[in-house]
Amino acid sequence: MGHKQDLQDLGNRILNASRTELFLSMRFMGSALDSLSYVIDLTTRTVGTDAVSIRFNPEYLMALYLKHPRHLNRTYVHMLLHCIFRHMFAAKEHEDAELFDLCADITAEAVLDSMDYKPVNETHSDFRDSWYEKLNTEVKVLTAERLYQYFTEHPPGYDEYCKLVDEFKKDDHSFWARMQDEESDDSGDNDNEQEPPEDPNGPEQPPSPGDEQNPDEASPDPKDIDSLRVRKLPKELEEEWKKHADRVKVELEALGSEASDEYGSFLRTLRFVQKRRKGYQHFLKRFASFHEETKIDPDSFDYAFYQYGMDLYGNIPLIEENEYRETRKIRTLVIAIDTSASCQDTLVQRFLNETADILLRQESFFRHAEILVIECDDRVQEEIWLKSPEELKRYAKGFNVRGGYGTDFRPVFKRIDELQKAGRLNNLKGLMYFTDGYGTYPEKKVPWETAFVLFKDDDCDEEHVPDWAYTLYLNGD
Repeated sequence: MGHKQDLQDLGNRILNASRTELFLSMRFMGSALDSLSYVIDLTTRTVGTDAVSIRFNPEYLMALYLKHPRHLNRTYVHMLLHCIFRHMFAAKEHEDAELFDLCADITAEAVLDSMDYKPVNETHSDFRDSWYEKLNTEVKVLTAERLYQYFTEHPPGYDEYCKLVDEFKKDDHSFWARMQDEESDDSGDNDNEQEPPEDPNGPEQPPSPGDEQNPDEASPDPKDIDSLRVRKLPKELEEEWKKHADRVKVELEALGSEASDEYGSFLRTLRFVQKRRKGYQHFLKRFASFHEETKIDPDSFDYAFYQYGMDLYGNIPLIEENEYRETRKIRTLVIAIDTSASCQDTLVQRFLNETADILLRQESFFRHAEILVIECDDRVQEEIWLKSPEELKRYAKGFNVRGGYGTDFRPVFKRIDELQKAGRLNNLKGLMYFTDGYGTYPEKKVPWETAFVLFKDDDCDEEHVPDWAYTLYLNGD
């Protein structure tokens, strides 16, 4: 055990040295650099992460540190980018695991290659540069999900695929599959599995690599660290890394555009990843507000009657349910529809029907409510005021595209502002704008939630959607 402990200590010192060098150059990564512990793991020949620890083979780690210390720094950041972009949590959603691994590696390496920080700089091969040129032209924003879709539709030949793996692979992704196995095991019922005894002082936390350590003191037993790792399910870890990603994004934005030559495409890619594609049902809840509604509420009662009964009879309360209950529903919704020729009747009808179905299915609308549909292209063409999801479905049946001009999103926002100043749309919580994404966007954030609903991934412009707006997608299914 003593020899293994010595290897663990040596690995800690090597990775701490790399982490310190990275922190001095890339302070915006501080929260992420502080988030991974170090664990010796002889099941891997190289190094990898499970979003809790960097798990390393000591022989590989020492050889890499002695021969290519800059390559070790780069591998360290490569693994952090997997965590920040949450690749290990998205892997299970893709059928071809090996292809997704490649796409995740290309994403991380593309960000690293765009950076200008000495600890991670490496010379690019011509093969790599040629693929960057191709992918930046055809995919534009290099995220793992978009690359996966691209390679699924345009699969490279076997030899080319192997070259891509050799070029971009830096770490061991086998720990990602184990994370999903742990989630499946913990979600199932296992009557024979005994729960570990609870520590009265609370669960112990994995050591932070940033903590000062005395080399003469014994490091934590790797087995103990490993047992701590499985206490957190992937869903909990993903939430933690979402927070780290938010912190990194704020730090990068604070650096300003003048530092963009240094951090490269990191902020752009991170912003795109942070724009998670949300379903209609999830997003429409953001438009809801609390109001009283005439309806018996069995979960509440009038305290005056209760107290009167206790005072009159001594021990017999009078229970009278409230006739009003506070509910969270949508009272006002604005739907803008780009009627330019790039949008199709059937797609718009599907979008409207889907929205109406969700509102009906979830009982999300108050009885007295309003839906404003604005047909527009480079100007507001028509306003249709509706009072219920049923009327929205009837409107969808007769909708047809009749525009042919360009798209300017600003007139819709200006019109909503005018209506609010005139006393209309006072309860507006949000706007859903169905479009292909091509057009002129407002420069300033508006006081209501806004979602641009794009109908295709390959033919829409999602890069220019403002950061303060959401991006929703209407796909083939």
